[in-house]
Amino acid sequence: MKVSRWLESFHVMELSGKTDMEVGEVVSDSKKVSPGSLFIALRGTRQDGHRFIPEAVDRGAVAVVLEEPIPGKCKREDSPVTYIRVEDTRRALPYLASTFFENPMEHLRLIGITGTNGKTTTAFLVQSLLENAGVKTGLLGTVAYHLGGRVVEARHTTPGSLDLQRLFSEMRSFDVSHVAMEVSSHALEQGRVEGCRFHTAVFTNLTQDHLDYHGTMEAYFASKQKLFDLTEGTRIINIDDPWGYTLKERLSSRCWSFAMQEKADFYPEKVVSGVDGIQMLVQTPAGEIEIISPLVGKYNIYNLIAAVAVGVSVGLSKEVISSGIAAMKGVPGRFEKIDLGQDFMVIVDYAHTPDALSRLLEAVSALSSGRIITVFGCGGDRDRGKRAKMGEISARLSDKTIITSDNPRTESPSGIIQEIEVGIQAMQAGSAGDYEVISDRKEAIARGIGLAEESDVVVIAGKGHEDYQLIGCERLSFDDREVARDLLAKRIRG
Repeated sequence: MKVSRWLESFHVMELSGKTDMEVGEVVSDSKKVSPGSLFIALRGTRQDGHRFIPEAVDRGAVAVVLEEPIPGKCKREDSPVTYIRVEDTRRALPYLASTFFENPMEHLRLIGITGTNGKTTTAFLVQSLLENAGVKTGLLGTVAYHLGGRVVEARHTTPGSLDLQRLFSEMRSFDVSHVAMEVSSHALEQGRVEGCRFHTAVFTNLTQDHLDYHGTMEAYFASKQKLFDLTEGTRIINIDDPWGYTLKERLSSRCWSFAMQEKADFYPEKVVSGVDGIQMLVQTPAGEIEIISPLVGKYNIYNLIAAVAVGVSVGLSKEVISSGIAAMKGVPGRFEKIDLGQDFMVIVDYAHTPDALSRLLEAVSALSSGRIITVFGCGGDRDRGKRAKMGEISARLSDKTIITSDNPRTESPSGIIQEIEVGIQAMQAGSAGDYEVISDRKEAIARGIGLAEESDVVVIAGKGHEDYQLIGCERLSFDDREVARDLLAKRIRG
């Protein structure tokens, strides 16, 4: 890519150097600079990329994009490096990345899904119904990135701008035409999807999460709303959620609503929900659609209806939507049953917010005749305000709660646990289930499984599909599902 190509698409405040040189790579990490690279200096929460410009130049960068005034010593006519000053490098990066990768978004239909809970399941459902229609579909989300030809680990729900365009480019090389994409509030607030144009957008719900970053629910909601400003087609919104209702009221056109009530554009009838899944008829603007899904729990009714609405939005037939929904058997770490033939259930789920934990335990309660034993913790360096709430929810909806570590990161595990305990202890005597504290997560899971009797349900919540645990600055191998399988196998062997 010639630097001059990018200059045509973005406002430049100051320029020094040649603009006709070829750039072989775009990087934002100075350590990844190689000869011929363009280095873009980003300001982060911990590091400022401007500090590493000299290192990038030493490593062979031929162009630098920055926010600060270009130093006088860099303005020499014979300088081998071109300096480009912009107002905001983070906002400029998506346009630079898109240009570098030959604008792959122009050839993709993006289906964005945002909300606190339900994004992952809805994205998997959308991918399933599109692929059932013979459409080559990519997926970007919390569990993994499906690129059409390969699956890679997801480091973020929504990748950074540079990685995002790189992934789009790879999808195009595999003839992907549609992308089901979880869009996080962080990504929207940080401009990672700036320049993207979405064909369809879905709002699932909004409940407390990420307030360590956004500060208030209003700010959290405002970040979510940005997705719908980037959507050229249909906006699909859950109006049973108060924030969703507000969102639909604010948007003037191109909206479809979904809910568990008749006044919505999409709503269910004749719902049968049990341990084997969900059956229902969904009323839609395109007519009645029969849905049979192995997913369980009332909260998945919303995810199913949202996916049906996407199917109608992109023009799929009712028959294709029905068969595509039925083909999606489950999502890793979402109400995932660990079954080795034992006479009680073990469920691993990603629920890590008050609302998600409440919905999960309510769904389990509706399906089980035995006790509910819940093992969970809360992540460190994240929204502290939800810890006591989650303790209260688990104590109220479980017969036994075992509080443990999640991903403590740089916080003290015992300190996090004490904040969870506050919610349990604040409940009136006699209204809370029994609880105990076991900080070591493996020991806590072993305790839960060891206590289980016939017809009980052991719920292991918080980490779901994750195969690691973040303790201090270390990323340690740890998978709730594998731990549970090993413990169940030992119990069965006696």
